[in-house]
Amino acid sequence: MQPEIRRFLHPDGTATGPLPEPLADPDRLVGLYRGMVLARAFDEKAISLQRTGRLGTYASSLGQEAVSVGTAAAMDDADVFAPSFREHGAQLWRGVTPEELFLYWGGDERGSAFEGPKRDFPVCVPVATHFPHAVGAALALKLDGGASVAVAIGGDGSTSKGDFYEALNLAGAWRLPAIFVISNNQWAISVPRQAQTASRTLAQKALAAGIPGWQVDGNDAVAVASCVGDAIARAREGAGPTLIEALTYRLGDHTTADDARRYRSDEEVSGHWKEEPLTRLRTYLANEGHWDKDREEALIREVRQRIDEAAEHYLATPPQLPEAMFAHLFATLPAPLEDQVRSLGGDAGNGEGSP
Repeated sequence: MQPEIRRFLHPDGTATGPLPEPLADPDRLVGLYRGMVLARAFDEKAISLQRTGRLGTYASSLGQEAVSVGTAAAMDDADVFAPSFREHGAQLWRGVTPEELFLYWGGDERGSAFEGPKRDFPVCVPVATHFPHAVGAALALKLDGGASVAVAIGGDGSTSKGDFYEALNLAGAWRLPAIFVISNNQWAISVPRQAQTASRTLAQKALAAGIPGWQVDGNDAVAVASCVGDAIARAREGAGPTLIEALTYRLGDHTTADDARRYRSDEEVSGHWKEEPLTRLRTYLANEGHWDKDREEALIREVRQRIDEAAEHYLATPPQLPEAMFAHLFATLPAPLEDQVRSLGGDAGNGEGSP
């Protein structure tokens, strides 16, 4: 049986019915919108920096902001977040600074040493390897006896990896407080969703693990926050994990090293712009009298100033020495790595390499 898709806002910004409490509160809705605007502003600046050689290869979240922001909005500070490589909207919401994210994407190890959410995992670029990490965190949280949960987000392509199935199986067997959110943007780099799996939906992959599998409109931030919130409430009550498939669309390239025009048409992409999450929520807020042109212009100025200042701080930060890449890997470096550190002129005793 195919799961029902949860949705509260249509693509044109009209509501399907009453919004769920407490998300119906105008301040909560404005907060969701601000979070997505901040994520998109960060995206724009990061791509600009990469195109001018001042940032490494970068993965945009254009069109997917509601998934990460909606997920983070449903979490508590004490929960643990395990992101893949397109969740900066959630990271910013949870207190990771734009400066830290710029450092990370610039190749600086200090970008993963968050001043804010210290229990959250750093960005995970290898596909799906963070799902077992989230399960390990969920097991630790359960053994600790508290009510915190672990939440991991991955792309549709990650559900084709063994790491995903192993994590799902363990979480189900041990009834762990783990939430798996799949940001189904329809493309695993150049491989379309229909070529990845014969499963009717990605949510139904939960059946083999004996856990619930839900679908949500991933372009509706209200629905995402509601859906993830319900899954987290189940986990806090001891009911175990949930798999959530958030249906969205990647409006940009896979990364700045990709050219999506080689495998999909402009017509296909332009059609999905009508569904994007920022316009949807902004239209609803405006129709309800909670948003206007002046507030929009003020928000744009505010977030651009914040992102520009963060970028200036990042660019002014002296880079680490090359041997810093060896820090934080082992308590004692293996001999082959010690040799590599020495070849760079560093101290093999600690591998720190900081200026």
